[in-house]
Amino acid sequence: MTETKPSIEELLTTQRLPTLLQALVCFAGVFLLISLGMFVFAISIHAVIFLALIWVCLQARWLSHSFLDIRRMMDDGIIKALPAIYIFLLIGMVIASFMQSGTIASLLYYGLDLLSPGTFLAAGLILCCFMSVATGTSWGTVGTIGVVLIGIGEAMSIPLPLVAGMIISGATFGDKLSPISDTTNLAAMSAGTSLYRHIGSMLYTTAPTLLIVLVIFIIIGEHYSDNALPRAHIDEIRTALAGAYQLNGWVTLLPLLLMFGLSIKRYAAEVSMSCSIILAMMIAIAYQDRDGVDVFNALWVNSPGTTGIENIDDLLGRGGLYSMAWTLLLSIMALALGGVMHHARFLQVLLTHIIARIQRVSTLIATTILSGLIGNIAMGEAYISIILNCQLFKSIYLERKVDRAVLSRSVEEGATLTAGLIPWTTAGTFYVATLGIPTLDYAPYALLNLLNPFVSIAMAIVGIGLLHEKNTSRSHKE
Repeated sequence: MTETKPSIEELLTTQRLPTLLQALVCFAGVFLLISLGMFVFAISIHAVIFLALIWVCLQARWLSHSFLDIRRMMDDGIIKALPAIYIFLLIGMVIASFMQSGTIASLLYYGLDLLSPGTFLAAGLILCCFMSVATGTSWGTVGTIGVVLIGIGEAMSIPLPLVAGMIISGATFGDKLSPISDTTNLAAMSAGTSLYRHIGSMLYTTAPTLLIVLVIFIIIGEHYSDNALPRAHIDEIRTALAGAYQLNGWVTLLPLLLMFGLSIKRYAAEVSMSCSIILAMMIAIAYQDRDGVDVFNALWVNSPGTTGIENIDDLLGRGGLYSMAWTLLLSIMALALGGVMHHARFLQVLLTHIIARIQRVSTLIATTILSGLIGNIAMGEAYISIILNCQLFKSIYLERKVDRAVLSRSVEEGATLTAGLIPWTTAGTFYVATLGIPTLDYAPYALLNLLNPFVSIAMAIVGIGLLHEKNTSRSHKE
């Protein structure tokens, strides 16, 4: 009879907890290594994260965790994010296949005629919001319509960090609110509230934030209203695209529509993306008359476009698994670091001491949001941060009779919204690889991500949107 191997949680509960001082020293070391390495000595972020991982492992060893235990912590941190890694790899192939099929070229071709510089930022924000709500994925939105908007923004001479910030704002809106988003469902489940109660709670803070952001982008867009491309230049780009691709939208847009439709039908993201990749490859071979071997090879390394316009060709050459390698390696290292931080309970100890000093509900909400940010910084993945913070804060929300939908909302505002603003998280690294804009360059313009937490805290201070348990009895029975 074989013995059942204990889970990592069961194994680690026998180890001593770090003290508050040890947790602070661990966090301070990680913070100093990252900040000095990246911003003072300009060391590669991969090397910096490796040094931070070594530091955290030494701290765990100081707590008497064995080498095998530490390795299991690292493994578990990576394993819990495997769904994100699968999507990560698929997105690289989605982009490459959409380039080969003419899907991206068609969107560029028609978008240059429909979008003007003055309305580009506001229209792009609404388009990304719609796409992300319908598909439930910020990554899919950034990897498809986001790539197109980067190309159009560059053609209109609008600063690309500003364009990237607009794209990520709209993409995150749907990732936070869509009923088919994985983070939306995960937050509701982890907090113990119903999905639509969770979404309704988020609308209190996210809807006004979106309106504020939309107004800001309308105002900023006015400064670029004179950037309209000369008609001759637009015609040159469109002629070049038409010369390199067949651009019948009824055919070339089918892969995007298929992914859109399957997402609405609530098929898994992996399924909808895989089906759209296969359809795009078939269109590339049968309709665009591409060589089949070249199309398959593009899934690994895509080749530049052949329009003869350099920046358009560079855009059309994006995608493929290889283009994700830099980002994927960084994400895996950051996830391993997060696994040690989580299972050695440095993060738990630090947050528990903070929670114990909370008096007001508004402070509780602000602390929950801050905790989500800290979780992302420490663990590199919003999924883990969402689960951990729901576990840590659930009892105090119940004790204060604050609805669990407020907990799930606050956790998302701390974890989902800030994930793309940190260079070493899976979201941050993905956006950089896909859009080609460094995280710290686009972060100041990701206005929804930046403002939503502050709007939420301000509303909590004045008592708006604070749902209480007595109002939720019916929803919990549903």
